Amino acid sequence: MGFIESVNVGVPKPYAGKTGRSGIDKIPTAEPVAVTVPGWGGSGLAGDEIVDKPNHGGPDQAVYGYAREDLEVWAERLGRPIRGGWFGENLTTAGLDVTGAVAGEIWRVGSTVLQVTCPRIPCATFTDQVGRDHWSTEFIRHGVPGAYLRVLRPGQVRAGDEVTVTDRPDSPVTIGVMFRAMTVEPDLLRLLLDAPLVPEDIRALAARRVPAR
Repeated sequence: MGFIESVNVGVPKPYAGKTGRSGIDKIPTAEPVAVTVPGWGGSGLAGDEIVDKPNHGGPDQAVYGYAREDLEVWAERLGRPIRGGWFGENLTTAGLDVTGAVAGEIWRVGSTVLQVTCPRIPCATFTDQVGRDHWSTEFIRHGVPGAYLRVLRPGQVRAGDEVTVTDRPDSPVTIGVMFRAMTVEPDLLRLLLDAPLVPEDIRALAARRVPAR
């Protein structure tokens, strides 16, 4: 069992890249935040605005979680403290193996229920946020992407809420495995075709990339 260190929401500000604005730099709030099932390109957290709607947000990327333990590794590498939300995560967790979460795993957080869907793939806006050359390559090689979640039951979350894993599918497809399959280890893509709770768009991508069986 883990807990939520901080709940973070983003208000767009100017950024480099095709949109010119982004809400990636999310700010922690001590107040409870409503969690709902978003429409296309929307965030599951009230007050959290997404600018690049074709590539972010929506039901399968409603909430993004990243572990404090993993942020601390990056803080040492980057030589600076990293507050909750600076990586763009909505939920900064503690005591929870986010990379080891299985696709389809269910979390009870506060009064809401969330389901693990897929890893975060780094983009140009993330590189701009961190301000480090070749950041996407470094992030991919490190292999700790954080997890997107869909909302199964709307409710509220706030800092300090416990995270209880209530269901964990019997599957080898963890967030870490899915991330490596989609980036540096294409031999793992076949696993995504056989895992029942991998999001359909990722399963379709895997099917396009692997030879016919």
